[in-house]
Amino acid sequence: MNRVNRRKLLGGIVSAGAIAGLTGAAAPAYAADAPGGGEIPEGLLDLARLRSYKTRRSSSWDRTGGNGDSVPVMPGKTVTLLDEKGAGVITHIWFTINSEDPHHLKNLVLRMWWDGESSPSVEVPIGDFYGLTLGEYFTYQSALTTVAPVKALNCYFEMPFSSGAKITVTNEGKAPTRNLYYAVDYVTLASLPGDVGRFHAQYRQAAPAKGWTNDWKNNWDKGAGDKPNLNGEGNYVFMEATGRGHFVGVTHGVLQNQEQWFGEGDDMIFIDGETNPTINGTGTEDYYNGAWDFGLQAFAYPHNGAPYMVDPERIGGRYCLYRWHVESPITFEKSIKVTMEHGHANCRSDDFYTVAYWYQTEPHLEFPTLPKAEDRLPRVFAVGGPGAEKAKD
Repeated sequence: MNRVNRRKLLGGIVSAGAIAGLTGAAAPAYAADAPGGGEIPEGLLDLARLRSYKTRRSSSWDRTGGNGDSVPVMPGKTVTLLDEKGAGVITHIWFTINSEDPHHLKNLVLRMWWDGESSPSVEVPIGDFYGLTLGEYFTYQSALTTVAPVKALNCYFEMPFSSGAKITVTNEGKAPTRNLYYAVDYVTLASLPGDVGRFHAQYRQAAPAKGWTNDWKNNWDKGAGDKPNLNGEGNYVFMEATGRGHFVGVTHGVLQNQEQWFGEGDDMIFIDGETNPTINGTGTEDYYNGAWDFGLQAFAYPHNGAPYMVDPERIGGRYCLYRWHVESPITFEKSIKVTMEHGHANCRSDDFYTVAYWYQTEPHLEFPTLPKAEDRLPRVFAVGGPGAEKAKD
């Protein structure tokens, strides 16, 4: 992600004073009487401006001085990656994993706590956190998450804390992860201002997201395509929160249990207690800033993408999608509920696996119970509807 966009996102979560503390003293937009008689444009000296923070890293480096730069995570065990006291901002987290478990992307769970809170603000299977929402590796690049060749997981969310930060990984599978390599990059500060939100990420799934009917043949069938849905009844829920904050995006995995295009469902976002959607979209691919079934082509851009697409519009078809609202995070003063239809008016019964990302004041709502490890593994279900004769449970 380029530095200009990184600064815009940071500006959405911290005050001007905090930006000055993290990136150095703020410069005026233009400076008169600059050397040479010209004006200095905004941003020209950003990289050269001196910083006042302290740069730190917590990593899996070999404490003996050797080359064993990883830690094991045995079944049922938890390793602590960071336990920092004081104020600061995490700026980057990297992993690569060598595991005997073919499902380690779903079985290893990443958790984060800020400022001594009792329940985590982040609780997500490690692959899902990085957009690998179907438990399979692929490479892609976006503004906030990337997977570099061959299995390098990177995120660039800014994660502020005022009195402490703790990050753990737990192996909820049955096979060992022999080598977890990690690096948590962060800066320490004297303090944070009071108007800084805390980073949150929440995993949810519906396997399947049960449709209200299986008696339909195509997306324009009168048995499905004509049903109205004005209040989001039966929608899939990405996340709910109370307090003040802003929603910054989602990663979304889909495994088709029915044939044809899965994405006729609209996004519906309810803000500050509204009973009808404050924001109402026009279709799943439209929310992810694509069009026309994505042209059945994979793509990955800074703010939006469908970087993984296998056998689209068929039973067993697989999609991984993302959308980052870094250009204008979706704000809420009291509450927010982010939802999406699964098929028009929720007629379809595909599998959804999602992670929602947002910043908010604490305390946060209690998260839904994380599904059991075996239930997080994607599989096709026999649900009826188009292509039902081909599906077997």
